[in-house]
Amino acid sequence: MRAPEKKKGRRIAPPIISARLSPHIALEALPDGNIFACFDGHSVGLGMFSAGAADRAQDLRTGLPLGSLAPDGRAVEKEIDLLVRRLARRGLLEYRFGHSRDDKDAVVIEPQVPDYWPRTPKLGDTEIIVLSRFAYLRRRGNEMVLESPRAGALFRICDPKIAAVVAVLSAPQKISRLRRQEGFPGMELLALLVDCQILFKIDAASGDGLRPAEGDDNLVLWDFHDLLFHTHSTEGRQANPLGGLYPYAGLISPLPAVRPRWPGKKIDLRKFPAPSQTASPVTATLSERHSTRDFDDQQPITLAELSRFLDGTARVRSKWKSRVDFGDGGPDVEYAARPYPSGGGAYELELYLAVANCEGLARGFYHYDADRHALVPIEVRAQELEAMLVAAKFAMDAPAAPQILITIAARFGRTAWKYTSIAYALILKDVGVLIQTLYMVATDMGLGGCAIGSTNIDLFAKMTAIEFHIEGPVGQFAVGRGRKLGATAAHS
Repeated sequence: MRAPEKKKGRRIAPPIISARLSPHIALEALPDGNIFACFDGHSVGLGMFSAGAADRAQDLRTGLPLGSLAPDGRAVEKEIDLLVRRLARRGLLEYRFGHSRDDKDAVVIEPQVPDYWPRTPKLGDTEIIVLSRFAYLRRRGNEMVLESPRAGALFRICDPKIAAVVAVLSAPQKISRLRRQEGFPGMELLALLVDCQILFKIDAASGDGLRPAEGDDNLVLWDFHDLLFHTHSTEGRQANPLGGLYPYAGLISPLPAVRPRWPGKKIDLRKFPAPSQTASPVTATLSERHSTRDFDDQQPITLAELSRFLDGTARVRSKWKSRVDFGDGGPDVEYAARPYPSGGGAYELELYLAVANCEGLARGFYHYDADRHALVPIEVRAQELEAMLVAAKFAMDAPAAPQILITIAARFGRTAWKYTSIAYALILKDVGVLIQTLYMVATDMGLGGCAIGSTNIDLFAKMTAIEFHIEGPVGQFAVGRGRKLGATAAHS
C-alpha cells in the first residue's frame, strides 16, 4: 500500500528588481523621436528613439523588470536598454525590489552615485555574512532607510520584517541559517546589500575583531562618524540637496550678523589706543583680503607667480623623525613642517591643481609635490577636468571658470593613525588654516583668491584612481589674477 503523497506547497515566485523613474522625474517624447527627462523646470535630452520604444518607456513610471532588458535583443529591446542605462547614469532612476504578484514595494533602492547599477553577486548557503560597521538604519520622514557611506545606493525598507532580518545581521550569520528565519527577504536582496558593501562576507576562522578590514585595510583607520560626515558633507556619494539653497527661509528668520549682547557691565577696549597709527603688514593684509570670483583671462597668472604662491603657502620647510614612546618602545614617525600649523604636526593635506589658464603652464591636472617644490602632471580625461572647473564656476556663482582651481585633499590615515573620534574634525580645522594662508599670500602678491565650499569626492577619485576613503577632497580654492573693478569688491 502506497503512502499518501505529501502536499506540495505553492512555490513563491522570487522577488524581481525593476527600474522605474524617480518620483520627481517625467519623460517627454517629442514627435521627432527625441525623449527628454523633465524635473524641477529642467530637461535633459536622452536621445532619439522609435515610437515603439517611446511607448514601452512609459512602463518606467511603474517599473520595468531589469530581466526584461536585452542589449542583444530585438531593436525595441536594445533601445529600451540604452534608454534605461542613460537614465541610470544621470541618477534619474530608482529600483523596486518585490514580488511581481504584489503591488507593494518590499524595498526601494535609491542610487547615491551616478553610475550605480544593481548587481547580485553569487552567494552560497555556507557563506557567513554580517553588517558593515559603517551601515546604519534610520528614520527618514515616515520611512526607514538602510545606508552606508561606502554604499553606492541606500535601501528604503518598506517591509518591517526585512528590518528585523537586518537587525539579526549585526552578528555574523550563516546564510543557510538565515534562510530559515521568518521574513527572510530572499538571496537577491542579500546579494544587492553585499554588492553595496552594506553586508560583507567573513571567514569563520578570522574571528570578529573590533575593526575588521571589510576587504580594505585603510578602513580600519576610520571612525564611523568621520566617514559618514566626509561623504555627506561633499558631492559625489550622496543624492541629497547640497549648497546654498536656503531650505528654512520660509520657516525660520535668519540669525543676526552680530550676536545679541550679554548682560552685565562691559569693559570698553576702545579706550586703549593702538600702539601705532601705521598698521603692521599682517594687519594690512588681513584688511585687504577678500574673495575674488572674476578673473582676468587676458592677463592670467604666470607660472613664476604660481611657483611663488605655492612656495609661500605649502612647501615643505623641514623634515625629521621622532620616536613615539609607548613605554616599551614605539615606531619612528616622519614629520615635515610647512608654512601653516597642522593638528599634531600631521600635515596630511595635499594640493591638486586643475589649470585652465596659466601663462607658461599647459592646461591640465597636476599634483604639487611640496617636498621637491614641483608640479607633477596627472593624466585625466578632458571631460573630467572640464567638469571640475565648471562645478567650481557654479559653486562660486562666477562668470567663468577660475584660472587655477586648487583641490585640497587629505591623506586621512596620516591623522587617523594617531587620533580617535576627532581625526576628521582636526583635518577640517587644518583646511581652514590652510585656506586663510592661501588667502593671505594671494592678497600679498596682488592675486585674487576664493574659497569654495563644495567638492566632488567621486569625481576626484576617478581622476586620481585613489579610493575616496584613502585620499580625498576636503576643500577647494580658486586663484588667479583678479579682474580690476571700479567698485570695491565685497568681502567674504
